[in-house]
Amino acid sequence: MADPVEGTTPAPPPSKAVAAPAAPASTAAKPTAKSSKSDSAEPPDKMRRRVIWGMIYGYLGINFLMFLRFFFPRALYEPNTVFNIGYPSDFGIGIDQRFLMTNRVWVVREPDRIFVIYARCTHLGCTPEWKSSENKFKCPCHGSGYDSEGVNFEGPAPRPMDRAHVELDAEGQIVVDVSTLYKWPKGEKNEFNNPGAYIPL
Repeated sequence: MADPVEGTTPAPPPSKAVAAPAAPASTAAKPTAKSSKSDSAEPPDKMRRRVIWGMIYGYLGINFLMFLRFFFPRALYEPNTVFNIGYPSDFGIGIDQRFLMTNRVWVVREPDRIFVIYARCTHLGCTPEWKSSENKFKCPCHGSGYDSEGVNFEGPAPRPMDRAHVELDAEGQIVVDVSTLYKWPKGEKNEFNNPGAYIPL
């Protein structure tokens, strides 16, 4: 080995730098699978708070709707008690059922008069059915039977069906008023011949 020349500084020996071990790229860039699951899942107490507040808001909302319901009346809309059914010439001899569904009445025309039967069984208030093949009204609830004039002849019905008030208006049309009914209670006066219980022809 040559001696160093006078006046020059010797070069330092080459150093072997030991590099610090680098962190794995996978751990530095993203967390482990275990930590990602724990971060995404909510703590149990937080979830419990959400459920409790949801139940409270639901309860308050239902009570608020019930409070608002008091401002709307519970009215039952029924058809008018007074209505026109047409001219006497619009009806043929026999039972007319055109107004049964809308006004709960049958229009009965006989050779000398027209009257209107209120379709309510006098036993418990069911609506009888007209059986044209048997020429009678039959109550489907308890079997009461009425003839073509609404007079009871079988079953538990205690009296004939009621008849509605009828009259002709200025144009000659039949006006029916079911708020005024003519009755024939058992053993009492027959109201079916009263003025207003029928229209003479």
